Amino acid sequence: MNTPSAAPRSGFLSVLDLRRLLRLALLLALASAVAIPLIVPLAAGSAQAGHGAAKAEKSCILLVAFGSSMDEAQASFDNIDRKVRAAFPDTDVRWAYTSRIIRKKLAARGRVIPSPAEALATLLDEGYTRVAVQSLHTIPGQEYGDLERTIEAFRRMPEGFARLTLGRPLLSSTEDLERVADLLITLAPKQRKAEQALVFMGHGTEHPANVYYEAMAARLAHLDGRAFLGTVEGYPTLEDVARQLDAAKIKQAYLLPFMSVAGDHARNDMAGDEDDSWKSVLTKRGVACTPVLKGTAEYDAVVDVWLDHLSVAVEALR
Repeated sequence: MNTPSAAPRSGFLSVLDLRRLLRLALLLALASAVAIPLIVPLAAGSAQAGHGAAKAEKSCILLVAFGSSMDEAQASFDNIDRKVRAAFPDTDVRWAYTSRIIRKKLAARGRVIPSPAEALATLLDEGYTRVAVQSLHTIPGQEYGDLERTIEAFRRMPEGFARLTLGRPLLSSTEDLERVADLLITLAPKQRKAEQALVFMGHGTEHPANVYYEAMAARLAHLDGRAFLGTVEGYPTLEDVARQLDAAKIKQAYLLPFMSVAGDHARNDMAGDEDDSWKSVLTKRGVACTPVLKGTAEYDAVVDVWLDHLSVAVEALR
């Protein structure tokens, strides 16, 4: 098909051309004058829809965990979900996992769990205006830091959420640490005898937030001379715990995960039969070990600490 050719133009602007240029200049001047004041409230989370119409208020709670690919770990997540829905019956609840590896494993089985960014994008697309995100991490480490940056990015989005808040992880203050330490001692197996130790396994990290594990170990020791804490990837180490058990001449110990779920670390690194598991290493050093495969999120009293942080985040939505 032939395209019509443009009409020849002279080297001078016509009256119509001048009017068009003046109109364009006027529009550009108006746009420059109003662009900055328009962008600022939107970036701060305005709920204004297009053409000046306000969106209907719609709230949601987004629970964000590291995640687990083990079916046995689901008990922890189910308990959290149940307690959150009971505490906030009129608010929708969604989930996201921060671990890309876990999400990939689950997706291969046909179970799709979004990342925090994916979950927030979906909520925004579905018209939610106020979202409280609750971290289910144990410490404010790398995973929590990444979540904070994701939240901040969504807060800056034009035409984003009216309110977007973030609840702190389990340990985020001295008060949290003391409260959780007290709970760990009281949640020890009821059949525990005076000569039996409690050995908690934390994840550990190279992140500066590993100091929470060190502080927890000190707090547990203050509360109970036979309560110890080590980490898989940080400090204190298993060797540090083993030396303490040797020094105290302890021959029996319960092994408990200081993790929200009793997942791979708890079932393999802590309680597994491999030579390098905590159970195997301590058994070789003369300590009879009894693993307790129960994540901290299976205990209602511990979940209540996360719920208190979530309550602050929900209140900030108003």
